[in-house]
Amino acid sequence: MRITAIHSAAAPIASAIRNSYIDFSKMDASVVAVVTDVMREGKPVIGYGFNSNGRYAQRGLLAERFIPRIMQADAKSLLNDAGDNLDPQRIWAAMFANEKPGGHGERSVAIGTVDMAVWDAVAKIAGKPLYRLLAERYNGGQVDDKVFVYAAGGYYYPGKNITALQDEMKKYLDLGYSVVKLKIGGESLADDIKRIEAVIKVVGAGKNLAVDANGRFDLKTAIEYARALAPYGLFWYEEAGDPLDYALQAELANHYQHPMATGENLFSMQDARNLIRHGGMRSDRDWLQFDCALSYGLVEYLRTIDMLKQNGWSPRRCCPHGGHQMSLNIAAGLGLGGNESYPDVFQPFGGFADNTPIANSYVTMPELPGVGFEAKGKLIDLMRRITR
Repeated sequence: MRITAIHSAAAPIASAIRNSYIDFSKMDASVVAVVTDVMREGKPVIGYGFNSNGRYAQRGLLAERFIPRIMQADAKSLLNDAGDNLDPQRIWAAMFANEKPGGHGERSVAIGTVDMAVWDAVAKIAGKPLYRLLAERYNGGQVDDKVFVYAAGGYYYPGKNITALQDEMKKYLDLGYSVVKLKIGGESLADDIKRIEAVIKVVGAGKNLAVDANGRFDLKTAIEYARALAPYGLFWYEEAGDPLDYALQAELANHYQHPMATGENLFSMQDARNLIRHGGMRSDRDWLQFDCALSYGLVEYLRTIDMLKQNGWSPRRCCPHGGHQMSLNIAAGLGLGGNESYPDVFQPFGGFADNTPIANSYVTMPELPGVGFEAKGKLIDLMRRITR
């Protein structure tokens, strides 16, 4: 058994939307295909992966460092002890060879993209959905057959008025979501409050609305927003300040008693640990949003979960960023608290398998081998086309 090829390409996910910090008009993503010599129904098993939105395609890092390291390694060194499947930890170690610790940068995104494809291949070779394989290996066999998901939207875009925003949120409710997310910080506080109140009219209560500042605020502004948001009892107040400003996050906790969320822009177990140590996050109410596809992949995410448990945090307080099928499998297999969903944006990568039913913000897990990309028609077509 061996990996016979690894293909990589970039795909556009450009969209005329913005959050408080960036616009997505030139955004793209890497797509990777890990080809094996294992045959199923007369075809080689291929694992696919991509990086989450918010970071650009990693062409150079993949082509110059991480893919060559795998392909140059002894094929047997990348297998499990039984020799009947790939070993994600050993492949991860091959990619990280000769890399210094710290300064994670964009390499975490490149490795996470390949790691996703490796796990897809591993589960397909085993003939199981990835979430069941993860539950068997790391969660005592316990699977969440349904996973909480919320609809992430509410972006700013030209000409989007309050009526258009409300129509967007009504669409999410019609799709089966009961919790939605709205971007804030891209306009004045007064304008954002109008938008928040307009969405609450649609979703029924503040507890059904999360808001996301995308790291825009300094401490003073973060506190001003906290005071203005407090009366609404929101689902959470997300990433008020710079993701590495743990002191800001810790101080903000003194001014906002309702749930907060952060972590989507922390790309290693060590950075996640610093958040837990120094960020004032509260394990009884706050949410952690680490995204494996941006942070060295599932191999690293497993280390992060172990670190959280050692520090008194339940995996149920994790609700990964990204809105993709990989995080959905992780949530179901490792017992997380939920997963983001992108019903409209970042297509074809956002969202789950075609025709997946959503009821009261819960998605039922499909019985699909691997991550399940093959049941998401436009996505698998793109993956097969650009990684040949």
